[in-house]
Amino acid sequence: MKPHHVVIIGAGPAGLMAADVLSKHGLTVDIYEAKPSVGRKFLMAGKGGLNITHSEPMADFIARYDKPDWLKPMLDQFNAKNIMTWMESLSVASFIGTSGRVFPTEMKAAPLLRRWLSMLKGRGVRVHCNHYWQGFTDEGDLRFKTIAGEKVVKADATILALGGGSWSSLGSDGAWVPILANKNVGINPLLPSNCGFKTTWSPYLQEYFGKPMKNIVGWVENDTGEMDASSSEAILTTYGIEGGLVYALSRPLRERVIAHGSATLYLDLLPHVSEDLLASRLIPSGKRSINNTWRKAGLDGVKAALIREILPKDKWSDASCVAACVKKYPITLTGMQPIEEAISTSGGVMRESVNEHLMLHDLPNVFCAGEMLDWDAPTGGYLLTACFASGRFAANGVLKQLSSRIKHGMTGEYFSDGNRLNHSAL
Repeated sequence: MKPHHVVIIGAGPAGLMAADVLSKHGLTVDIYEAKPSVGRKFLMAGKGGLNITHSEPMADFIARYDKPDWLKPMLDQFNAKNIMTWMESLSVASFIGTSGRVFPTEMKAAPLLRRWLSMLKGRGVRVHCNHYWQGFTDEGDLRFKTIAGEKVVKADATILALGGGSWSSLGSDGAWVPILANKNVGINPLLPSNCGFKTTWSPYLQEYFGKPMKNIVGWVENDTGEMDASSSEAILTTYGIEGGLVYALSRPLRERVIAHGSATLYLDLLPHVSEDLLASRLIPSGKRSINNTWRKAGLDGVKAALIREILPKDKWSDASCVAACVKKYPITLTGMQPIEEAISTSGGVMRESVNEHLMLHDLPNVFCAGEMLDWDAPTGGYLLTACFASGRFAANGVLKQLSSRIKHGMTGEYFSDGNRLNHSAL
């Protein structure tokens, strides 16, 4: 008797991880991917070094997400240690960097992806590229656009792992939103996350575009004075500002831009020196020029240029004024970069639209995983970890659902491939 047939749509980290789980249980697994090859966004994420997860304590790790209560059961089952062990099972060694981030020793995503796909192929998982999902037939089967025309596929269960709406050229184009919305699935709008923000610079700063500012701290204040803070690097651009510091604060910045039309990002350009000590170092001395005085105090390059951007020239020799500006430098942000240029997206299938196993309430036997779910996280390994974990969680949900149908006495029912329901097929 043939195993049950599960279809996974989307060959990114969540979809491949779901296939990893299901193929271990002997189910027939077919992955359908819209692009000519798999894992394109995964490969892009590893272009500069694959930061696959983070080793910080779980309490700190889970706090990085905007919906920690929802994601915690998933992350408890597949956390950073589990990811490192899983990589080891594929003969991919890993290491923990000084920041706590975890990388494969080869740094790139391609070797890991090759070994992973080889393992899945060895278990019988079939990958079908150039299959663009079009939705459902009236009978509930899956419709795909292919080079050869429309193809209809029957499945006993389906996992949708279609990504968010960023990097559409790599496959995450958000085209699934109207398909599910038309099936009464609750979806929060997809919005850019881990993205750059817009502001207006004077021509004076043009020569500093693209040069990173390191060892700085940034924060956003909400209406009650509470702060979200980040310490990383930032880069001035033609449109505004980007970089790890900004990405980590993209959620509160986005919320304030949407609510108020703008947001203020504050920077401490020299966080390792107090304002009073900095002011004492900035006091003009003898024939030393302002440039040399600032440089000796640690204020040069992009940082010095930013001060000159907003302080009148007659204030440059006012040590207290300069120090105050350095310690709380305000940048008014007026918008976000387009969703197509964001690293990830917030929004997606709402928590209320799925059950505790990530199955859609209005579409029985259809599960969701990965970035298409409505959660948000910064870069640093958190995005990939949640995609892996939710993919596994959805796959386990499929196994529970199939098993539940058997236990409820449906042994006279047949799956779409004509096989009778039975425990041996699980």
